[in-house]
Amino acid sequence: MNQTSRSFLALAHQKHALRFGSFVTKAGRNSPYFFNSGLFDDGASFRALCGLYADTLLSSDVRCDMLFGPAYKGIPLVAGIAMQLAERGHNLPFAFNRKEAKDHGEGGTVIGAPLAGRVLIVDDVISAGTSVNESVALLRAAGAEPAAVLIALDRMERGSGEMSAVEEVRQRHKLPVLAVATLADLLGWLAEEPDLQSHLPAIEQYRRTYGCPTC
Repeated sequence: MNQTSRSFLALAHQKHALRFGSFVTKAGRNSPYFFNSGLFDDGASFRALCGLYADTLLSSDVRCDMLFGPAYKGIPLVAGIAMQLAERGHNLPFAFNRKEAKDHGEGGTVIGAPLAGRVLIVDDVISAGTSVNESVALLRAAGAEPAAVLIALDRMERGSGEMSAVEEVRQRHKLPVLAVATLADLLGWLAEEPDLQSHLPAIEQYRRTYGCPTC
C-alpha cells in the first residue's frame, strides 16, 4: 500500500463512500464493505479524489494521448482528472459519451475532443466490465487505441469464473488496469486503523470465500 492508496481509503471513509456492515452486491453476495464513488459529492472531496487518480496514473508507466470517460460516472471523473493532470503539467484532451445518440445539433454520442491516439479509459470500478467493453469498441471504431483503464477500487474478487472482473478485462482486451486502491490495500489500511480493525475478520473471510485466487 502506498500513500496514494492510503489517502484514497481515508478520504472514501470520511465521505462515507466506503462503508462497513452488511451489503448485498449485484452478484448477490453478502459483502462486509461497500464503495460508492457517487458520494464524493462536494467540490473539495471530488477534487481530492481526482488528484489521487492523477497521481496513480503519473506514478505508472502508462502513457496516453487523451482521456475518455464512459457515461455516467466516468463523465465527471474524466473532466476532474484532466484538470488535475493539467495542474501537474500534463494537459491532455478528454471526451465522454452519452448513452443515447443526439439527433440534433452536432449529433452523435461523443462529446469533447476527437478520439485519437492512445486513450486512457476512466471509471470508478469494474463490475461486469460492460462499460469497458463498450468503450474499447467505441474507441477502436473511431480509429483510436485504448491505452489502459484507470479505476478507483479493485475489489479483487471472482466474477462469473475464477478470474476477477479486472483480470477478465486485462485478458480480453490486453490492457493494463490501474487502480487507486485494491482490496489488499484496504486490508492493510484497516490493520493500521485501531477504530476500524474490528471489520478486518469479516473482510478477510469474504476474501477467502470470493477472492480471486490469481489476483
